[in-house]
Order: sequence, then structure tokens, then C-alpha cells
Amino acid sequence: SRVGYISGGRFSGPRINGIVLPGGGNWSRAGRLAEGGAVGTFDARAVWQTDDDEIIYLSYAGRNRIPDDVRADFIDPAQPYVDPSRYYLRIAPVFETGSAKYDWLNGVLAIGVGERTDFGVRHVFYEVN
Repeated sequence: SRVGYISGGRFSGPRINGIVLPGGGNWSRAGRLAEGGAVGTFDARAVWQTDDDEIIYLSYAGRNRIPDDVRADFIDPAQPYVDPSRYYLRIAPVFETGSAKYDWLNGVLAIGVGERTDFGVRHVFYEVN
């Protein structure tokens, strides 16, 4: 097991924008697949603050699969870009807020597709309809 600190960030979309507050965390586990490659799980908690000062809590679980031929590049900070088609990184966020403006998030089921970047991981969220 490993604990990672969420140090901050930014989020943006057509209906919501803001910052990821520092202080969240990700409790992850790593292992190996029988056919080769690394596999991992996520168990993360974060707090968002919208540009209009509303607070949103989110938690997410997820998985990653990193093939052996990608792993060295994936963990090397000198490699700023690794083609996301070469690995699998998915999350399932759940949102909670008391904000009347953003309470629509309380009814959303979403998935996130992750990409490793030079500053960490970027997730693109999709609402499941």
C-alpha cells in the first residue's frame, strides 16, 4: 500500500470551474497481472472549491494497468509524455455537496479517464447517462 498526498490542482468544465484544495489523499495498492504488467487500485478523497467559493467533496476508486514495456517511461519524471493509449487509468468519482448551485452533482455517476502528465495525473470526467 502507498499513500499519496493531493497537493492541489485545477478543474474546469462547461458548468463548473475551480481549484482542487491541497490536503486530500490517495490510498493505492499495486500488484502484478498473471500475463504480465502492473496493476493498481485507487482509493482517493479530495475537496474542490469552485471559482464562486462553493465546496464539493469527491471520492473515487479506480484502476490502472501499466504494461511492462511502458512502465519505465511511465515512472520516469524525465519523460513528460507517455501516450495514454499505451496504458489504462480509470476512476469512478462520486460527488457530494451542500451547494444549491451544484447539487446536480449529487445525482451524477461519472467515470474519469486518466493521463499521466509532467505535473501528475489529469482526469477527464464523463457523466454516465
